[in-house]
Amino acid sequence: MVKDPNFLKTTEDFTKKFNFEAAYFTEVNGNRTMVLVLDLPRPDMIPAIAEPLFQGFDTIVEIPPAMNLDDLKKAISGIQGVSLDSVLGQYQ
Repeated sequence: MVKDPNFLKTTEDFTKKFNFEAAYFTEVNGNRTMVLVLDLPRPDMIPAIAEPLFQGFDTIVEIPPAMNLDDLKKAISGIQGVSLDSVLGQYQ
């Protein structure tokens, strides 16, 4: 049972504030989980998104990067012709 009577309103307000592309609510490893999908154009936006979750929901926040197909095409075209040895060589 949800202990906070404002949970739904708080969750709805939060998801509307950041205009998430999608919001899913599920269970992962026995924990209540929100999967929120958004286009994050700048990494300096992370604290504005994560901090309300830390404070309001006492939660763990993970922000894994992901690409859409256009991003993937751009990334692959940027590495065409680049060998792994040339990349790793600069770190040896």
